[in-house]
Amino acid sequence: MDRLTEMEAFATVVDQGGFTDAAKKMGISKSAVSKHVSSLEARLGARLLNRTTRRVSPTEIGLAYYDRARRVLNDAGEADALVTSMQSAPSGLLRISVATDFGVNHLSPVLGEFLTEFPDINVNMVLNNRYVELISEGFDMAIRVGELEDSSLRARKIAETAIRMVGSPSYFQKFGRPMRIDDLNEHKLLHYSNQSSGNVWKIPAPSGELRQVRTAGWLSVNDGQSLLNAAIAGLGIAYLPSFLYADALEKGLVEDAIPDLPVDAQGIYAVYPPGRFTQPKVRAFIDFLVRSFADKGPDVW
Repeated sequence: MDRLTEMEAFATVVDQGGFTDAAKKMGISKSAVSKHVSSLEARLGARLLNRTTRRVSPTEIGLAYYDRARRVLNDAGEADALVTSMQSAPSGLLRISVATDFGVNHLSPVLGEFLTEFPDINVNMVLNNRYVELISEGFDMAIRVGELEDSSLRARKIAETAIRMVGSPSYFQKFGRPMRIDDLNEHKLLHYSNQSSGNVWKIPAPSGELRQVRTAGWLSVNDGQSLLNAAIAGLGIAYLPSFLYADALEKGLVEDAIPDLPVDAQGIYAVYPPGRFTQPKVRAFIDFLVRSFADKGPDVW
């Protein structure tokens, strides 16, 4: 007899407390369930169930075997579900959390292509500039930049961006250009107010060490695009990702504040809750993002 069927019959008898209810649960005859369990006991050379006219209960050996058998059966069920899931067409509501600046500038323009490719998926994209709790707030996934704080989440890199200090030519003409990291203490800095570390910039120095610059900012705002606009207007120096400043840098609206510093490259990740397998709608969107941003890089946006 099939070993997995024997396990299932035995475990169902334990779960249901008897052969009659186990037979109803499995959709087979009571005699078939009894035959499976007897075959299992014969193969193992051990009595797994105490049988009386009134009740059925596992023996000590049977209880130990039940714990392991139930794990095997659960894993087998998940394996079947995985195959079914991977072959099914992606569908349903996909809730995404993404920072406003990245969402508006880079995610929104490609959503139409995704929805055309997967017409059975409905997207609810929430733009905000705070750290969301995916599971408790009901999100399927989020897009995050830089070091990932929550190691329990699964993540896949979809692109890379460079983080640089930029300011407008008019600002540097009026206030001078910093020649080294220590000179930033004498400049007007534009800070991102939602940063978990506060008004602190972690800047790679030419020596390779990571320097921390902690100064009061002339302007703090919780939106990257607003910081870029402030830098273009000559209000100060901003520390921004290339997916925001690349176009302004190319047009000469901003310049690299200290060009000799090493490039601070950071990953852009799709993060999603942990689990044995990924929902088809989530997997489809992440694969789409990887393809869409394949030609992007630290200084190419």
